Amino acid sequence: MTDATIHSSAVVLTDAIGVNVQVGALACVAAGAVLGNGAHVGEGAVVSPGVRIGDHARVEPGAVVTHDVPANAVVRGHPAIIVGYVDAPARASEARLGTVTKAAPGVSASEVRGVQLHHLREVQDMRGYLCAAEFDSNLPFVPRRCFWVYAVPNQQIRGEHAHRRCAQYLVAVTGSLRVVADDGERREEFSLDRPSLGLYLPPMTWGIQYGYSEDAVLMVLASDPYEPQDYIRDYSEFRRLAQSAAPQS
Repeated sequence: MTDATIHSSAVVLTDAIGVNVQVGALACVAAGAVLGNGAHVGEGAVVSPGVRIGDHARVEPGAVVTHDVPANAVVRGHPAIIVGYVDAPARASEARLGTVTKAAPGVSASEVRGVQLHHLREVQDMRGYLCAAEFDSNLPFVPRRCFWVYAVPNQQIRGEHAHRRCAQYLVAVTGSLRVVADDGERREEFSLDRPSLGLYLPPMTWGIQYGYSEDAVLMVLASDPYEPQDYIRDYSEFRRLAQSAAPQS
């Protein structure tokens, strides 16, 4: 155990403990579990055998964790599910369809490098809504690939990778989900809850999607065809590459 703070009433049966780990009162960490650097296990929480708690992840008090927890994730409940991400402020949700006030068309920048939230132009009449965008005008690239993600159980997460060259544009064409964008230094969470809202993720952005509603369908436009070598799936590698490529102030 290295620089771990473990309450005297906690039961910790694993030696796989990173630096700056905290384990609260009456928590139980089973044999074979792994606690990553900076992980926090709250009071009365249970971490099952063989489960990995990622770096800087947070297990809320009383949670029962039966599956691996990604780096920086916050989990809660029995069984535990992801309810947020550490240091990822959630952008306030805008008005939904059918309300009087809606966001005006336009683009707003994120604190995360290069990420943009697009409010697309909507037209409404008695027949319903129409939302349109023109490539090279409203959208940041002309897509070379398009795919849909749907029927995702609420407790599951998608993404958890970055692209070296490919840019993506995400739209929830129905239902809702939450997206975390991360540039290796800052992260922000977005709620995609209507088809007039698009999220642009430039290359070298770590993206995570979670909290899918039962009816959610996520459409993703990609700037390049599928190329396995373009993916970065290890967060530590991503941070190293992103920080080396970041502009120097």
